[in-house]
Amino acid sequence: MRVLSDIPFELPLEDVMGELRVRLHTADAEALADLVRQAREVARPRALYVEAFVDGRDEETVRVGEVSFRSRALRRSLDGVERVFPFVATCGREMEEANPAPPDDVVTAFWWDALQVHLLESAVCHVAEDIEKRFRVGPTAMMSPGAADATVWPIEEQRPLFGLLGDVEASIGVRLTESLFMSPTKSVSGIRFATERDFRSCQVCRRPHCPRREAPFDPALREELQG
Repeated sequence: MRVLSDIPFELPLEDVMGELRVRLHTADAEALADLVRQAREVARPRALYVEAFVDGRDEETVRVGEVSFRSRALRRSLDGVERVFPFVATCGREMEEANPAPPDDVVTAFWWDALQVHLLESAVCHVAEDIEKRFRVGPTAMMSPGAADATVWPIEEQRPLFGLLGDVEASIGVRLTESLFMSPTKSVSGIRFATERDFRSCQVCRRPHCPRREAPFDPALREELQG
């Protein structure tokens, strides 16, 4: 297991202000700058991953080590792939615990949530960079249980994924809840693998309204992976 506990991150104030549409030289700008300062002081994004190997396949499942995953899309995405990297990345429990937003302050809560997303993205990117540096696998893509609609890779597959990774909570503070979500909520789990194309789960997700969509729906790719 590879634990990444000292992940570098940036929270450029001007970029954050632009994303949140906060104008310079306003009271909101001052308040947001204070939040960014707090986040920089407490944030500790973390991640872990393991090197694993595909040991078997059939039409609907792929076996990684001793764990089988049921997803035709994952199975077909891993055609020709022998080595994979299951992982979990998180913004860190410190950000949830330090949330400065009063119960009735929705603006501060929204801003703090956005900062957690930035930190999570830093952790996810660092996983990819560390894999490339250590294993020289070339470009990688990732799939996550529950990241697209339920037919792509169901969220129930979180259980075997966490089982494959061992004691994730002890390692980086991420706990899988009974409802199969993660705590801290700004966490991502999945499998990263070498690929020749820039694949994203959003490309095979039919949900029309998603605030975190990273790529447009590609019906031809969905048909290729789902059959």
